[in-house]
Amino acid sequence: MMSLWSRISDALSALAQGESLSEVFDRLRAPPERTVGFAIAVIALGAKMAKADGQVTRDEVTAFREVFQIAREDEAGAARVFNMARKDVAGYQEYAARIQRLFASDPTTLCDLMEGLFHIAMADGFYHPGENEFLEDVSRIFGQTPEQFMALRARFVPDAPKDPYTVLGVTREMSKEEIRKYWRKLVRDTHPDAMIARGVPEEAVRLAEKRMIDINRAWDEINGCGAYASRDL
Repeated sequence: MMSLWSRISDALSALAQGESLSEVFDRLRAPPERTVGFAIAVIALGAKMAKADGQVTRDEVTAFREVFQIAREDEAGAARVFNMARKDVAGYQEYAARIQRLFASDPTTLCDLMEGLFHIAMADGFYHPGENEFLEDVSRIFGQTPEQFMALRARFVPDAPKDPYTVLGVTREMSKEEIRKYWRKLVRDTHPDAMIARGVPEEAVRLAEKRMIDINRAWDEINGCGAYASRDL
């Protein structure tokens, strides 16, 4: 069986040989190739965003490797994929628009993608204004609301306000029961099985770890609990 990275390399090689971006992504709409589409989305946008602050650092490349757990035998293929995407002449907005159409029926997967990009952006410990502009624009292209973008930024950027309502993407006007229902949905959507079903590659489900910690901590703060309330699911 071909590894994820071999399948990604084949898809990107088709681009290098003249096949259009639209044709490549059209083949990636259905399982199991949606996993390839997700990986290419993070690779392509991550590689381009890594230059948003003017340089591609070792930390940012390492962060990409942390989003995708790469087996030793796949390291060469993964490096080739990253470099191909970084050198591609297509602009990030073109990629973002195509990716939005690819996952238009599954906005939760687009949230998964944004989390991977935030992880890469924060790898060097500094949230550059250029990265913020990049991420805010991609979030807009993905069809996310400003509140959704603020929730992601609150979770990833150390000096961003850590209001628990913002982290969960809820308002203070909502009842505690309404917030609890929303939190429970976030917990279900964050389960690795649910992420894999959406097309997130197994190599990238560790994205769920930070999200689960953040949303549980925010719910605990709102609910006034000292320990994670996920036991009440």
